[in-house]
Amino acid sequence: MDELIRQGITILRGIWHRRWIGLAAAWIVGVAGVIWVMRMPDVYEASARIYVDTQSVLKPLMQGLAVQPNVDQQVMILSRTLLSRPNVEKLIRMADLDLNTKSKSELDGMVDGLQRSLYIQSLGRDNLYTLAYRDSKPEKAKRVVQSLSSIFIESNLGEKRKDTDSAKKFIDEQIKVYEKKLEEAEDRLKEFKIRHMTANDAPDKDYFGRLQELTGQLNRTQLELREAETSRDALKKEVSGEEPLLLPDEAPAAAGGSGVAVPEIDGRLDALKKNLDTLSTRYTDQHPDVVAVKRQISELEEQKTQVVAARKKGGAGVAKGPSLQGNAVYQQLRVSLAESEALVAQLRTRVTEYESRLAKHKESAKLAPQMESEFSQLNRDYGVHKRNYETLVSRREQAEMSGDMQSVSGADFRLIDPPRVSPQPVAPNRIVLLLGVLAAALGAGVFASFATSQIWPTFFDARSLRESTELPVLGAVTMLVGDTQKRRERRGLIAFIAGVLAFLGSYGAGLLALLILSTRAT
Repeated sequence: MDELIRQGITILRGIWHRRWIGLAAAWIVGVAGVIWVMRMPDVYEASARIYVDTQSVLKPLMQGLAVQPNVDQQVMILSRTLLSRPNVEKLIRMADLDLNTKSKSELDGMVDGLQRSLYIQSLGRDNLYTLAYRDSKPEKAKRVVQSLSSIFIESNLGEKRKDTDSAKKFIDEQIKVYEKKLEEAEDRLKEFKIRHMTANDAPDKDYFGRLQELTGQLNRTQLELREAETSRDALKKEVSGEEPLLLPDEAPAAAGGSGVAVPEIDGRLDALKKNLDTLSTRYTDQHPDVVAVKRQISELEEQKTQVVAARKKGGAGVAKGPSLQGNAVYQQLRVSLAESEALVAQLRTRVTEYESRLAKHKESAKLAPQMESEFSQLNRDYGVHKRNYETLVSRREQAEMSGDMQSVSGADFRLIDPPRVSPQPVAPNRIVLLLGVLAAALGAGVFASFATSQIWPTFFDARSLRESTELPVLGAVTMLVGDTQKRRERRGLIAFIAGVLAFLGSYGAGLLALLILSTRAT
């Protein structure tokens, strides 16, 4: 510890011995620093404040109907990418900063400088942004900030519908693709239906469902047939138990036998004609039931013609006398019997038709799984394409609505404070810089004294000389200072103190004057 103290004292004595060199260095650095600070140009700051309103009353109203973009995130990304190289190059052109550039390297340097000088500051969650730029020319700084504000606002306006248009274009292309697929699926489905039009099985029902339906129809018709046969047999028994009553004819039969009455045939004909009228209102002329009834009517009419012809040959149609006429009950039973016979015939025809259909359906059982599989595959492809197509059309409408919504309710940029330049320079802060120059000058003086003492060392005791030269010191001679030397050293000390005070006083006076001038300017 004592050794360190001794070395420190030795260094301080060396610096003090070379104090005039340090003072000269301090004056040189101080004067140069003052000249440098005072020659620095004034820097002015231009700034503007922009408020971005992202709230809209349409957002809750259009919830679920339109895609609502994250406007806050878009504005944040826009603010972070505003100082990109393309935007800065655009800013240079708008502010006419490239008029004096002569090469590409100068333009690149200007772009890099602006990217470092421009800054955007967000003031918390209020979407309030401050754009600022500093330059030695106030008008230039104002033009730069004004151009930057325009780019900030116009960038949002230009990008509002860009994403929506891209999405609509992609959706339109996909809709065309699915329209073509849908048409192809519809054509395949149409060809399948045409190819299997004559098939007994309906392609929209499975085999077992169709089999169950046909079996049910056949069972119901067979039950109705049995009921009709039972009713017919009962009527036959009642007719056989009635005695006919012979009454005289009131008028002779018409020529040709068309007016001859045949009760057992006429009753059945009336019943069949009534049934035909009923069926004609429900089915077409090609329906099996209608065809069967017409065939029965034709057979009965032919049978009646044969009976009338036989009567004419026997003289029954031309002779006057009694003819077989039934009583009222007998005639009514005969009519009911005829109706029952017609109904039985109709049901038998229907049973035959259903049995034929069921047989054909069972015969096509081997083809049914293949037809059902093919039809299911066609329906599945068609359903998928149709569902995707309808979804894309719905999404396209949402995209159009979203684009219109963004045009109306997008971010609203409001220029709160237009670009303005500070009336007083914001830089450089000469007071702070001069204090720094003062500290640097004092440090330079001390360093100069220390460096000189190390280059041209002075030994103040025998120990230091022995340690430095590594030679034996035989002795030391003390110097006796006279009065003249003491007065000279005293004057030198006074001169050094005066030089230091003059240096510090000059700096203090200059700082005070500068502070007064800056205070009056503000």
